[in-house]
Amino acid sequence: MRTTESQNAARHLKSWAPTLFVAVLLFGFAFIALEVTEGEPIAFDRWLMVAFRHASDLSRPIGPPWLLDVVRDITALGSTAVLALLVTVVTTFLFAIGKRRAGLFVLTTVLSGAILNTLLKLAFARARPDLVAQLTQVSTLSFPSGHAAISAVCYLTLGLMLAQTQASRSVRIHLIMTAVILTLLVGVSRIYLGVHYPSDVLAGWCFGTSWALICQMLMSYFQRTGRIEQPSD
Repeated sequence: MRTTESQNAARHLKSWAPTLFVAVLLFGFAFIALEVTEGEPIAFDRWLMVAFRHASDLSRPIGPPWLLDVVRDITALGSTAVLALLVTVVTTFLFAIGKRRAGLFVLTTVLSGAILNTLLKLAFARARPDLVAQLTQVSTLSFPSGHAAISAVCYLTLGLMLAQTQASRSVRIHLIMTAVILTLLVGVSRIYLGVHYPSDVLAGWCFGTSWALICQMLMSYFQRTGRIEQPSD
């Protein structure tokens, strides 16, 4: 009897875990946003941005000369062009195999996340950091980081969706961890290049991850109710 009750409690907790995680992420975003509205860079921002540079010359990033090219390649994984191409490939594939509603939902998830992130940028209107030299060209506002937010939305949505199609737990973990690592690398690259405060990136991760999880929960609900096609094994 106790075993059954504990199993039911575990299942109940598991079902609520994504919602609780989303709540924590949104709280984290709100906390960072409140700090940002004070106008001055957060002490953590200054410390980490300077930590990525040589103390004697803040225009020089730490690491061997070839690392800068590698980081620029990594940051491109979160660019509008690369993510748009990836989402287009996935969406057209889903259409081609007859999962049109799933394809439209994925497309809507990414586009709505990008639009909302842009509105947040306009609302906070935080300028790009000038603590260190910027090592790549940027022209938009800083908070929250679009690269961090939209890469989280895109990679996590696709990773979670692909994981649903796999029976193997290890494969599911691999797919989700790959999406998480790509998201983390893109965000860190923005700090290394000096084009975002760390708080921009943290807020972008909080927003993007929560958006991806909310949309994933909606997609699972629509699949259970027959409004979106079930994943194929």
